[in-house]
Amino acid sequence: MNIIEASKVNKDYSLGKTVVHALREVDLTVNTGDFMAIVGASGSGKTTLLNIIGCVDQATSGSVSIGGEEITQMKDKKLTDIRLYKIGFIFQTFNLIPVLNIRENVEFPLLLMKRLKKTEIHKRTEKLIEEVGIKEFIKHRPSELSGGQRQRVAIARALVTHPEIVLADEPTANLDSETGSNIVILMKRLNEKEKTTFVFSTHDPDVIKHANEVVRIKDGAIINQES
Repeated sequence: MNIIEASKVNKDYSLGKTVVHALREVDLTVNTGDFMAIVGASGSGKTTLLNIIGCVDQATSGSVSIGGEEITQMKDKKLTDIRLYKIGFIFQTFNLIPVLNIRENVEFPLLLMKRLKKTEIHKRTEKLIEEVGIKEFIKHRPSELSGGQRQRVAIARALVTHPEIVLADEPTANLDSETGSNIVILMKRLNEKEKTTFVFSTHDPDVIKHANEVVRIKDGAIINQES
């Protein structure tokens, strides 16, 4: 089953009198449970594509469906709900809240959802923190952790809502090669265990080899997709 479908997606930005074509006629299909890498040089359109799939940005033209729902013309409230309930995000800069400890960072999306009792929130949070291997740091703040540990917190936070899709923008870019490899292996293990669909951008060959689908993008256009 297709969980993400993009058809003829274009994204243009205006810089003064110049129009920048960030995405050009992009067609993309992602199946449920995929572990997909979107590969391209800096400025190729990887982040723009992830932002549009993640309901953070809107396409200039074309259509995008998430779980069979067309999102291109959705109102802000509905887009917010999709971001909160269906999609988890992992950023290369971690985007953790400095004043909160690890438990509080991970459980934060669950508090926003306002659907679960405190006991269930704590149970789900602690389970994921243990799964990503940072249980002993549960009361630490982000500034007390290494880059790899912070990225593990970000992965736990992305998965705590049980999203259908996790979008990861260059998740290993700020990590050394060994730590980066461990992070991707962790993501792959969670992908296989939870059947969560992962779509991540990268230009790192060591990361690409773990993907079951590789999409190559150049100058805003997809040039090929391989399994």
